[in-house]
Amino acid sequence: MSDADAPAGGRSTAPRRFPASVFGRGTEPDARFSLANERTFLAWIRTGLALLAGGVALEALGLGIQPGFRLAASLILIVAGLLTPLQGWFGWARTERALRLSTPLPSAPLALPLAIVVGVVGVLVLIGVLV
Repeated sequence: MSDADAPAGGRSTAPRRFPASVFGRGTEPDARFSLANERTFLAWIRTGLALLAGGVALEALGLGIQPGFRLAASLILIVAGLLTPLQGWFGWARTERALRLSTPLPSAPLALPLAIVVGVVGVLVLIGVLV
């Protein structure tokens, strides 16, 4: 925005954006990076929904798996499905803040635990089928 475009009094006419803890810092990054960050956030949401659906389906459908292993696997998937959107939200905020401040991008702290959870659930289902 040039000085000629600035409103009288020097006040910004840009709309306030949520959350201020992210958008109140730094400068506006390239829109492509912000949009890619949003796509990553949505991918975490989809992953959370898939984990929830998998947990519910595993218990609802039965599938001939030993009930104790099936219940454990279902509960683990549901808890992971509840935690995954938190990773999406906080990961989005941390990444957007890093983009705005031109600092290195953060890692996803729940990525490894979620990979382990999926592996554990796979082992539980396998054991539940074999027992």
